[in-house]
Amino acid sequence: MSASRPEGAPAAGDLPFEKALEQLEEIVRRLERGDVPLDESVAIYERGEVLKKHCEALLKRAEARIQRITLGSDGRPEGVAPLDMS
Repeated sequence: MSASRPEGAPAAGDLPFEKALEQLEEIVRRLERGDVPLDESVAIYERGEVLKKHCEALLKRAEARIQRITLGSDGRPEGVAPLDMS
């Protein structure tokens, strides 16, 4: 068993956002319960870190693809521009 990926678990990079988030939420639930042995806690925490980074990267890619429609002076769609998320 790898510290960053439990045996049989797919690599984080192979997971769609929803599955990665689901696994991350399960890890948080297990750690919050506090009934996981220390060595397993460390391993699933490390897996959680990998999943968190993967989810963040997927979200950043999605944000970069979101665009807003620009309107001309007549109110009709004119084109697109990057969406300002700030």
